[in-house]
Amino acid sequence: MKRFVTFAGALALAATTSLAEAKTLKLQASSKAGDWAHRFMTDDWQKKFNAMTGEDGVKIEVLPTKAVVPHRETIDAVANGILDGDLNAVSYFSGRDPAFAIMGDLIAGYDTVDQLQTFCQYGGGKEILQKLYDKYTKGKVHVVGCGPYAREALVSSIPMKGVADLEGVKIRSPEGLASEVFKRAGASPVSLPFSEVYTSLEKGLVEAADASAYVNNNASGMYKVAKYPVYPGIHSMAVLQFIVNKDAWNKLSEAEQTALEVWYIAAYTSMRRKADLEDKRLVAEHKAGDDITVIDWPQADRDEFRNIAVEAWEDFGEKSALAKEALDANITFMKLIGLLD
Repeated sequence: MKRFVTFAGALALAATTSLAEAKTLKLQASSKAGDWAHRFMTDDWQKKFNAMTGEDGVKIEVLPTKAVVPHRETIDAVANGILDGDLNAVSYFSGRDPAFAIMGDLIAGYDTVDQLQTFCQYGGGKEILQKLYDKYTKGKVHVVGCGPYAREALVSSIPMKGVADLEGVKIRSPEGLASEVFKRAGASPVSLPFSEVYTSLEKGLVEAADASAYVNNNASGMYKVAKYPVYPGIHSMAVLQFIVNKDAWNKLSEAEQTALEVWYIAAYTSMRRKADLEDKRLVAEHKAGDDITVIDWPQADRDEFRNIAVEAWEDFGEKSALAKEALDANITFMKLIGLLD
């Protein structure tokens, strides 16, 4: 009887230890609490992952932007274990290496979100990003994946119907490549995090903003202060990354690592599809009303803007060896799928 009790106690202790060691990965996203994108993750896909891994498996918690550290400091926080991972915009780190700008948003390069997601998954994008993190975090970060979920809509408090209307406009844009393209088109770019876009538009600090998906902008109330959105967006398809602290990644079982990889692809594919449908629904609703004027640039102006962007790509590609490698990988893939000759 004594032996049985001891064995039962050992089982109870093992179960308790297993539960105690069950890890919750804290992931900081680029979206604000309450945004459509953040609610999509927390209300639905965070719960899906936690159900997938069972009672004793690894869990995730998706935190809003700035919950732990400022948006431009997440990679250091992940490398040092302050955060377990992030789901942040790659272009925020353009100041560290121009390769982050090329990987974060190759302005006007891709026609669809699916094309750029495919580049990240199968065209070498994920591998280039891993090289960047191996260099800038000394191998302390593991890249799970990357890719956009929406072709972003430009929000504006003034009507801008083509490239000529960008002249002198104060426009929020991430630093780096996006900022350079707007500057070459005649605008005056201002670097601001997404969380400050609404108040900056409201106060007139900027007149337009490269913000987010149409549905995200609507959820953030952008169209209360910026009633002339450009849709489809003229250039931006922001790539979000999923990176995890390398030590935390290595402590996961192979099954848990696989679950994170599969979850990431499924979550962002689903987000892409739903965001596109929500965008189209809202655009139709706004066009039917008389409060918001949705502007669609003529193809000639889109082509002109693309030509401006290509010149900026090439200049950025010369700024570092990794930037050249990132640009070459994008161009090779774009030729493969017929976007470039």
